Amino acid sequence: MLSLALNGMRARWVTFVGSFVALALGVALMAATGLALAATFQAPERGPERFAAAPAVVQASDTLRVRTPIGERTQRLADPKAVPESLSARLRELGRTVEDRSFSVTVADTRLDGGGEGTVGHPWSVTAATPYRLTGGRAPEASQEIVVTAGPGAGVRLGDRVRVTTPDGPSSRTVVGTVGARDFETAVFFTDSEAARLSPRVDAVVAYADAAAVRKAVGTESGMVVLTGDDRRRADPDPDGDSEALISVNALLGTAAAITGFVSVFVVASTFSFAVAQRRREFGLLRTAGATPRQVRRMVFAEALVIGVLASAAGCWLGQAGAPRLTAWMVDVGIAPSWFAIGDQTWPLHTAFWLGLGVAMAGVVVSSHRAGKVGPTEALRDAAVDSRVMPLSRWLLGAGVLLTGIGLLCWALVTEPGDVLKRKTYITQPMLLIVGFALFAPVLVRPLTRLMTWLPAQLPGATGMLARQNAGTSVRRTAAVAAPVIITVALAASLMGTTATINEAKATEARAQTTADYVAVAEGEDGSLPAQFTQRAEGIPGTVAGASRSTAVSVLEEGVALVRSEARAVEPADLAAVSALPVVSGRVTDLDDQSIIVNEEWQTRTVGQRVAVWLGDGRKVSLRIAAVLRVGTGSNGVYVTPHNAAGAAIDRVDIRLRDGADRAAVEARLREAGRATGTQVLTKDAWASENYPRSSENTRLGLLMILGIALVYTGIALANTLVMATSDRVRDLAVLRLTGATKPQVLRLVAVEALVVVAVGSVLGAAVSGLNLLGVWGALGLLAVWSPLVVPWEAIGAVATASAVLAAVAAVVPAFVALRTRPVELAGMRE
Repeated sequence: MLSLALNGMRARWVTFVGSFVALALGVALMAATGLALAATFQAPERGPERFAAAPAVVQASDTLRVRTPIGERTQRLADPKAVPESLSARLRELGRTVEDRSFSVTVADTRLDGGGEGTVGHPWSVTAATPYRLTGGRAPEASQEIVVTAGPGAGVRLGDRVRVTTPDGPSSRTVVGTVGARDFETAVFFTDSEAARLSPRVDAVVAYADAAAVRKAVGTESGMVVLTGDDRRRADPDPDGDSEALISVNALLGTAAAITGFVSVFVVASTFSFAVAQRRREFGLLRTAGATPRQVRRMVFAEALVIGVLASAAGCWLGQAGAPRLTAWMVDVGIAPSWFAIGDQTWPLHTAFWLGLGVAMAGVVVSSHRAGKVGPTEALRDAAVDSRVMPLSRWLLGAGVLLTGIGLLCWALVTEPGDVLKRKTYITQPMLLIVGFALFAPVLVRPLTRLMTWLPAQLPGATGMLARQNAGTSVRRTAAVAAPVIITVALAASLMGTTATINEAKATEARAQTTADYVAVAEGEDGSLPAQFTQRAEGIPGTVAGASRSTAVSVLEEGVALVRSEARAVEPADLAAVSALPVVSGRVTDLDDQSIIVNEEWQTRTVGQRVAVWLGDGRKVSLRIAAVLRVGTGSNGVYVTPHNAAGAAIDRVDIRLRDGADRAAVEARLREAGRATGTQVLTKDAWASENYPRSSENTRLGLLMILGIALVYTGIALANTLVMATSDRVRDLAVLRLTGATKPQVLRLVAVEALVVVAVGSVLGAAVSGLNLLGVWGALGLLAVWSPLVVPWEAIGAVATASAVLAAVAAVVPAFVALRTRPVELAGMRE
């Protein structure tokens, strides 16, 4: 039976090459994404960077630790405490110390070298405990002198006067020295006295005394920690940055692996099934020659086994070669950190190989059963009309999958509509719908083809009529070719449409909740607004200004889950004046230093009840719930007063005009205050447009990566399936030539048929994405966020056009090559 299978493969090499290509590329995708995913499971071990030369560093603990019945739970503190002056004094008694201060600065119109988020200021004396060494110039001696990090490509030179914005506002300062750039931060160094004036808060103290003596002076109840050895890594600007970067990359690659795995399985199973369906007459001849159904099935399985082993091995080789290129691209565009690289894990290759082989075998299970049932009389049939294309098992499976997909969506809408808006949900939700529609494709393509080709069939000439009949009668071929188009259009429209719809909903929600006319926001994640700007904004006549701070609170739910919630700290009167929060119960004006505003996601959410929370600096307090907000799109967080956000800096000011105020005069004074303090002031609409409709660059690039991998593969699969289908029709094309059709007419017919199939697949894919988008829109409505449904017409049009061009080329080229042979020879050739 194996020799018979090998002989059959040599005779029908085009079909088997198509199956080989589909499986090899599918396994390559799974192997490449699997290898990249495996590289995210462990961050590199790093030693201390910033304080590498410090014997001991004293700072507040940056980690909240809470004991629970199932072990200790931790969360990162948003606003760690400052080092108290009393502790600094005790440490000075032990020996030499250096006080470190870190504060946000901005250098205008000058590019500095370094890493990290934003630019940070420090006192010069702390450099002795760090890797920074002068590469040019000297240390700062006067208050207006600075030293900056600069590499070979920096846009600053010694003696330059640069405009630097600090917490005290912008001022012109002179660059008197440069130090080598470092990956962990971009820094500007001031004199110690100037740094203390700009930022009185002491963030850390470098102690040169014996570590044991330092620990004794610090004590165990102060909330401070003494870092020595590798523990000094906790004093680096972002000690958990590597792990956090891997978490986001892991989530992205996990989603990419799921999508590529799904697409690969879908396309490979469809291709193998179509390859078997093409050979009905061949199986009929074998049955006529005396082969039993079991022997036919064994032959089909033997062919799948040979192709599966070879293609899976080739795919693993391709995936192993492509994985480093994938990670290099992710590093280049900023999705992954600079050190991210493929490790020495091999389990993704084993997984991809056996999964590919399993999919190949599974793809022919049903088809081989159908092949064994082919009767001897099938060999005598020349008609290409597909009859009974949907067996009962496919009806049941298709109905089950489709109802499961719709049922899960409805269940989520009824129970947790917010889950529909989560990325993992809206990326994986369309999969069941795609499979369901694809299983029903043999039933759906015939009426769709009839409907969509009715008008072209009425036009003069036979092309439209023949294309309609060929696509409508060869249902299996049409469904197989349409399958890659369905998944291409459905994925692109669902992902792009859902992302755009959610972003638009967030923008709509933000506009509705902000009654301010102008908004000023600090640059960078940890930035702060200059105190001068806040004072000037609050002093403008005819306005109400509300200054707020970013912080976080943590709560222990069900006694075991330590949940962190982002929060804003604002005075109650300011909050009521510049916002219109979606209050479910309670009143915003009841917020005070002993209370908190929460949302409906909290376990304790009854107005008047008290809830124990840990504030951003680690303090545990019991606060009364003053009001409860709707969850919305997930942006409705928690509100506390500034009293409960010690250490958090003002990073946003909302300004609302009073009735009768002169808008032009107010805007002029705001713009002038912004220019004087280096602060950007935006109108409410401009602020919402800049911050909410657009996803972050990493999210956008990650989405494009997922779509790009899937769409390139499905595009290749579409071309591959069309080559297989067209090569199988050379006798039909020859008969058309013998009946009088010219070569251009035949090629035009082939191209039109391919376009019809692409149109059918696009409609089915659009139906899948339509159901998915309606689910998202319904979830937003249930969350009381009414915003327009964003349909990505450009993405749908681009994908459909690309599929149409690819399909036409993939169909016409093999037909053109085949028609170079004389029609009489083609019509008489063996299958």
